[in-house]
Amino acid sequence: MPYPFTLTPLPYPYDTLSPVIGEDTLHFHHDKHMNAYVDNLNKAVEPHPELHDLTLNALLSHLNQLPQTIQTAVRNNGGGVYNHTLYFSTIGAPTAGTQPDAALKSAIDRDFGSMEEMQTQLAQAAVTRFGSGWAYVVSDAQGKLSICSTPNQDVPDLTQYVPLMTVDVWEHAYYLDYQNRRPDYVKAFLTLTDWNAVSKRYADRASLLETR
Repeated sequence: MPYPFTLTPLPYPYDTLSPVIGEDTLHFHHDKHMNAYVDNLNKAVEPHPELHDLTLNALLSHLNQLPQTIQTAVRNNGGGVYNHTLYFSTIGAPTAGTQPDAALKSAIDRDFGSMEEMQTQLAQAAVTRFGSGWAYVVSDAQGKLSICSTPNQDVPDLTQYVPLMTVDVWEHAYYLDYQNRRPDYVKAFLTLTDWNAVSKRYADRASLLETR
C-alpha cells in the first residue's frame, strides 16, 4: 500500500493474547507506538509527491535513493511501520494451536533440523539483541530459511529476504507484563505464533520480494 500509509487494525481483540501479552500492552503498543510511526512516516513522505506511488517495501529497499533529508525519517518510521505490521500478524490466540503447513515445516526441518531448534535460535537472537531491536525468521527467494536480528527499527534486506515472523524486543513490547525479564517474554511470545499466517508468507515469498 502506498502513501498515505494507515494504521493496520489489530487483527484480534485486545484481550485475545492475555495473559501472555496484556490488554494494556496492546493498547499502548499498537494504538500509540505504532500509530506514531505511521504519522511520522506520512509527514516525511508528504512533501515528495514523486514518492507517493511507492510501497513501503520500495521505500525501505531503496533508502539511499530517497532525498537525503528524509532518509533517516523513512528508515526509522517506515521500519517501525513494517516491523510492527509483521509483529502483530505473527501472533494469534494462545488456543489456536496452529502448526506450520507441510512446505514450511519441511523447510524448517531442512534448514534448522527441527522446530525446536529454530525456536531456540530465534529466541537466542531476540534475547541477545543489545538494547532495542528485532529478531526474525527470514526466507530468501528460493525458500531457504535463516535467523537474523536488527537494531532499532531497521529491517532485513527486503530485496533479498522476506521476513516471515518477528519478535519485538523493544521494552515497550513487554515491560508492563514482564518488566526486565526479556527471556520470559520471548519464551511466552513464541507460544502465540500464528503458523497459518507465517505459512502464508512463506508461500507468498516470491511476490513479497516485489518492491513496486
